[in-house]
Amino acid sequence: MILKDALLMGTKLLKSADIDTPALEAGVLLCRVLNVDRSYLYSHDDYNMTEEEYKKFTLFLEERIKGKPLQYITGHQEFMSLDFIVTPDVLIPRQDTETLVEAVLTHVKSTGLENARILDIGTGSGCIAVSLAHFLKDSRVLALDISEKALEIAETNAKRCGVWDRMFFLKGDALEGLAGIIAQSPFAKDFERKGEGFFDIIVSNPPYIPSEEIKTLHKQVKDYEPRTALDGGIDGLDFYRAITCEAAKLLSTDSLLAFEVGYNQAENVSEFMKESFSAIKVVKDLAGIDRVVMGCRKQLKD
Repeated sequence: MILKDALLMGTKLLKSADIDTPALEAGVLLCRVLNVDRSYLYSHDDYNMTEEEYKKFTLFLEERIKGKPLQYITGHQEFMSLDFIVTPDVLIPRQDTETLVEAVLTHVKSTGLENARILDIGTGSGCIAVSLAHFLKDSRVLALDISEKALEIAETNAKRCGVWDRMFFLKGDALEGLAGIIAQSPFAKDFERKGEGFFDIIVSNPPYIPSEEIKTLHKQVKDYEPRTALDGGIDGLDFYRAITCEAAKLLSTDSLLAFEVGYNQAENVSEFMKESFSAIKVVKDLAGIDRVVMGCRKQLKD
């Protein structure tokens, strides 16, 4: 099939399946099949696809029509202008989460923090951890996740983005004594400074969907993305409670704890943080929705 005809066919099929951006996604899938950039689709629109290329394209279209996320079909997602490998073992990085990374970068710039020691809890694809390591050239970042497969993907992304030599990867459950997991890990010596805790920054985009609400999510989320990256317990706040408590044990005075939160969770998370953190603030995303809650560790008691 001629390339321009394949693009038209794909667009029509995706449109009939109520895909919001059919032409865009048909083009993305064709680019993935041919391993070309988008300009090629128009500069070589008379290209005659091979039988193998056409079959692969139709397979991709079938998967997308069934609801499989585009990113899981292509295996890629851009985040903070970096290209990340993604599979169904990890949550797909979202633009909303860039608000969290940008808030941390702004904090570092305003405080003049150098050689930052960073912990990313629930790293998934590593999009937050890798991005921070990329933009903070003197930082060291520990990426923690309960999933071995997720950690493998995060490590792959760290290598692809050129920050692997400043990153560490640790399997652990954020709900099971996080401070103890860190202290007993083989990486403890790489982060601990006497009298200064283990980290200067702890960041997390934890699971925050209430358990009963998961079944109401869009099909491509509830049926394809890992439940362990979505389910935040009965009220969606389990991980915020646990992480806030454990982070207080790992951070020194004035060190930063920053969360991504759901659209209606900023007030509750701020309340959790009040006991051990000060200067708590909420940052909105581009849509004007409360997206980040962050605060600094209070003066440690003797």
